[in-house]
Amino acid sequence: MNGNKGDMAAQGSAVPDPTLRRLPVYHHYLKNLSAADGDSISCTQIAEYLGLVPIQVRKDLAYTGIVGRPKTGYIVGELKAAIEKFLGWENQSDALLFGAGHLGMALLSYDGFRSYGLNILAAVDDDQSKQQTTVNGKKIIPLHKAEGLIKRLHIKIGIIAVPAAQAQDVADLMSQSGIRAIWNFAPVKVRAPQGIIVQHENLASSLAVLSKKLALAS
Repeated sequence: MNGNKGDMAAQGSAVPDPTLRRLPVYHHYLKNLSAADGDSISCTQIAEYLGLVPIQVRKDLAYTGIVGRPKTGYIVGELKAAIEKFLGWENQSDALLFGAGHLGMALLSYDGFRSYGLNILAAVDDDQSKQQTTVNGKKIIPLHKAEGLIKRLHIKIGIIAVPAAQAQDVADLMSQSGIRAIWNFAPVKVRAPQGIIVQHENLASSLAVLSKKLALAS
């Protein structure tokens, strides 16, 4: 493999969204692989297990800048580290969650985000019965304290888990307070000023795809 091509891809090209979605899948596979960090693994092995084609795996991994060895592929530990560094998982990013309903509580209770460099500091909710309670060691605070907390702790990531009718107001508050990236779980798209990253997670769309695939397989 040509190391220059890998470096050029990692440094100079825009990374396609499908590649960004597949890289965590590769990492999860490597993390759960019954192999030592010093063992080798090839694109073919990864592709066969995940139902992909080797050339696609090779192209995806090239964005991380890692260089595979002829005939042996990649060192497992080095490949995991390259993916983590490329995705920014080695640096913990603090986030503030808006919405402590069922979805918000589930997100707040999930410890796995830390493995991917995300630390939810607290949740925000306007329900007084939930305020000042603690979930998974994280406090639920009133809405009027959110802006001050964001600015004081320089929080850059905001997570929206509120009903659709409230989502845009929350996104506006985030933008005005200094949030630079919004992860939106509300069932509606939100707008943000230029320069602020918005990632929409549409659970209904994912369910529709799943249901259609199930129907076709029946």
